[in-house]
Amino acid sequence: MKKIFLLITIAAGVTFFYSCSKKIDEANLSYPAINPTKPDANAGTWKPILLTTAGEFACAAPIATTSPDYVVQLNEIKSFQNEISAEEQDLVNYWGAGAVLRWNEIMRELVAKHNIPPFQNPDGTYPAPNANNPLAYPTFPFANPPYAARAYAYLSAAQYDACVAGYYYKSLYNRTAPFNVDANIKTLLPKSTLPSYPSEDAVVLGVSVELLKLLFPGDQDFINQKAEEHKRARLIAGANVRSDLDAGEALGKLVAAKFIARARGDRAGTAGGNPTIWAQQEADCKARGEIPWISQEAPKRPGMLVLFGKVKTFLFDSLTLVTAVRPAAPPSTSSAQFKTELAEIYDFSKNLTREQLRIAHYWADGISTYTPPGHWNYIAANDFVQQNFSEARWARNMALLNMSLMDAAIACWDAKYTYYNPRPSQMDSRIKTVTGLPNFPSYISGHSTFSGAAETVLAYIIPARAQQYTDMAREASASRMYGAIHYRSDCEKGLETGNKVGSYAVSRGHIDGAE
Repeated sequence: MKKIFLLITIAAGVTFFYSCSKKIDEANLSYPAINPTKPDANAGTWKPILLTTAGEFACAAPIATTSPDYVVQLNEIKSFQNEISAEEQDLVNYWGAGAVLRWNEIMRELVAKHNIPPFQNPDGTYPAPNANNPLAYPTFPFANPPYAARAYAYLSAAQYDACVAGYYYKSLYNRTAPFNVDANIKTLLPKSTLPSYPSEDAVVLGVSVELLKLLFPGDQDFINQKAEEHKRARLIAGANVRSDLDAGEALGKLVAAKFIARARGDRAGTAGGNPTIWAQQEADCKARGEIPWISQEAPKRPGMLVLFGKVKTFLFDSLTLVTAVRPAAPPSTSSAQFKTELAEIYDFSKNLTREQLRIAHYWADGISTYTPPGHWNYIAANDFVQQNFSEARWARNMALLNMSLMDAAIACWDAKYTYYNPRPSQMDSRIKTVTGLPNFPSYISGHSTFSGAAETVLAYIIPARAQQYTDMAREASASRMYGAIHYRSDCEKGLETGNKVGSYAVSRGHIDGAE
């Protein structure tokens, strides 16, 4: 099926090719309330990512629990608890599953909403989303896999640093929870043994709201609504008084500002490149004696985020990217190996089994989904629920995962536009893809690189599931051959590169103080 038909279906609001992919209907209201086996009261001593120290930003000392103002705050909780509706109980149950879990879900929902490539203009050019006018067509952002990987990383890394800061001040001030002060306060969630000031939920809320507004500026009303629901749920549950929440939210916003400053200078804003750069990349490939990638869309669309490989990484520097992470060149387009791999993909395209077709669709994660990095976030979230992690450990583990996924995207896009390798269907017009055709070069496979990074990090976090993560990563990688989108070398080198990236996250985990 030709790519132009895919674009027509997008314009009509139909996502036929991805009907088997996962959209955001997976928010699980029945997750159990967070009740950590280990509270991680020492998380304020863990090594932050951007903060110089856990106490870099000030958090004022709380008022005494014997003060009149505190009594007023206790009475506010009692007023909420006088008559709790079914809707309010649902709100408590939803947010009680964990702040990091729920704000990650919200991020995935926003990614899926915005994962729509712009349709062409009447003159055959393609419009670009504008962050300064996010509601105009095409709406900002186009949350493609690299954009999504970066978004998940900034959210998770900022949540982690906010938790480190919040737990530091918890230990410093040691103000007890409201249900310990007043026996008339009902507890609708498991009783935390941690000090309640500042609220760990609120530091996550505060940092998440600011990052999401940066990344999805047209969705601020929705984001603010979720924030108000979160705060109300904590009050209804009797988990925090108002000043716990206000202090945590304010601290989270201060931490967010540091990540926002980094994001504004990480070069992602210029990753689209320009016609001169696009032409030079193609010319460089030809000068090496290779056949360059050419967009198969009609009209031809510029390659997606041609300079994303220049974006600032979290886990290693740009020299390490080039010298230690970047894979060797793919098989030459004139080589016997290339011809063998091309023939293999043609065979898949003609003789796919039902199981291979299922796998191709399951891992497609195309338009209107939360993308391959989001798929691994979903897998991680469901596994982390079973581990009874504390809020701080949730944040730390999601940060390790998502920094690896962002850096995997950077490494992958660096390779794609360094080598500019053509897709199988470009080289053999008989090859028809199963789940659409991505508009960027073939080598290396993004799905494989994301999956290699994810399997490495998740196996470190939950060693008992290491083999399952390896099996999933290999299946996700193979799905791109089944879909006739990638050659075998794209997938094998993608996994290998992802494993390398993931190992940098694991190395950080060994020294962050959380082990």
